[in-house]
Amino acid sequence: MTFLSHRARSVLGTFGKMAVSLILLLTALWGALALWYQLSGGTAAQGIGALLWGALGVASIALWWMRGDARVLLPYVAGFILLLVWWSFITPKQQRVWADDVARNVTGKVAGNLVTLDNVRNFDWRSDDDYTVKWEQRSYDLDELRTVDTALSYWTGPYIAHTLISFGFADGRFLTFSIEIRKEKGESFSAIGGFFKHFEMSLIAADERDILRVRTNARGEDMHLYRVMMPKAAMRSLFLAYLDEAQALKNQPRFYNTLTANCTTIVFEMVRRIVPGLPLDFRLMASGYLDRYLFDVKGLVPGLSFQQLRDGGHVTARARAANDDPDFSHAIRRAMPGYDEAGFPKLQMPRQ
Repeated sequence: MTFLSHRARSVLGTFGKMAVSLILLLTALWGALALWYQLSGGTAAQGIGALLWGALGVASIALWWMRGDARVLLPYVAGFILLLVWWSFITPKQQRVWADDVARNVTGKVAGNLVTLDNVRNFDWRSDDDYTVKWEQRSYDLDELRTVDTALSYWTGPYIAHTLISFGFADGRFLTFSIEIRKEKGESFSAIGGFFKHFEMSLIAADERDILRVRTNARGEDMHLYRVMMPKAAMRSLFLAYLDEAQALKNQPRFYNTLTANCTTIVFEMVRRIVPGLPLDFRLMASGYLDRYLFDVKGLVPGLSFQQLRDGGHVTARARAANDDPDFSHAIRRAMPGYDEAGFPKLQMPRQ
């Protein structure tokens, strides 16, 4: 019995040591990536810092296993604490040399039912790196708000899509909001970098002929568009929630996070404040399946199967055909579920 107890303690001790070693390896990986993405001094300094930190972590674990004395881990633990302190002082900034398409965040003022927006983007895109810069001031009457649509733009397979929300008004205009990384000139998106404070967050409001067309026609992305069935009061609240988010970003910049603060989760947070009780779901992370989530919570046009909604809202070919059409928004909505042959909304909104 004593032998068995001793062996059991030995096995448990080994498994415990393996678990602690795994945790230390993960902290070493995290620290190496943090240094790679945030250490100043250029690529060489970042690479050296990441390599040295990773080597320190691996060497500390190896030494612990060879000597059996946990005190050899103290230098690594102390270094990790200092790393966390350094990390806590990395804060988002407003002033950088931003890429042209995210150089400005939208801001707005509300006077009764009238909303006046500054910095509405209306670029004319000929390709992803050939465009005419144009920022506008626009006004919208919230009493004329008629529709809310969700666009999912697929750029890296079926699992991940960029989520955009578009508001339609009685005068035929559409305005799209998009949460994006605020990249600097020469930067490109990195999902891993998005975990390591590599990008600030940007809130763009844009004309659809800019923000939808650039994705389908200039960047070669594949897009599905869905009409979301919301009471008018909820649509209005969602529009105003975007303005609140814009004001918050103006007051205090925020980091984009690939998992917790991205184009889908931020929208979900806003909608959940308006429609309490919306369930959490893995599809909020795997945003390519957000349309299935909306279908399951009965947020899309009723009376049709999911496949009918998905096929009818596949607007990529229509967007490319309507490239030079000044009435781009209605052209891509022709015969789409919830819209008529001319691209105008045809279903009554649910009762409030």
